[in-house]
Amino acid sequence: MRRRSGLGLLELIVGIALIALGLFTLFRPSKTITGAVVLYGMIAVVTGVSDIAFYIKMERHTGFGPAVSLVTGILQLLAGVLLVLRPGAGTTLISIMFPLWFIAHCVSKLSHLDIIRLRTGTDNYYLTMVLNIIGLALGFIMLFNPVLSVNTVGFVMAFYLIVLGIDSLTIAFSDI
Repeated sequence: MRRRSGLGLLELIVGIALIALGLFTLFRPSKTITGAVVLYGMIAVVTGVSDIAFYIKMERHTGFGPAVSLVTGILQLLAGVLLVLRPGAGTTLISIMFPLWFIAHCVSKLSHLDIIRLRTGTDNYYLTMVLNIIGLALGFIMLFNPVLSVNTVGFVMAFYLIVLGIDSLTIAFSDI
């Protein structure tokens, strides 16, 4: 009997998490997107304040501070406040960034097909290939049709998360 690597357990955990997140997103798509925008806004506020504090600290200790930290800190703070107070603006941004993430993720997975075939067999190879070609097509459709992207990003995100979870589970249960 072959010994299983830690990759199987990690893939199992990732698969379950992706399916759970996908199901939550499926039943609450608008809340998920708005929540993500507000969360990113809060993170931007914290990192902006951190960059400004770093600038102030360096100014006190060395007599000059890195201007880049001050400028990026202010920009992050402003962007974060905008996202927290106006999540609709962030939703529009997500509708542009999400298709780019789809495309980047699918290209990455397609570039690993040889390794997937060697490690998990031809069934997972073809499943991963087909799912990621579909993901590429969806990414380009959403990228070139922003209205469609805005209206469907929550549902597409939910289904894609579930599919990615299933893909991770098949890899987890394969003979690695």
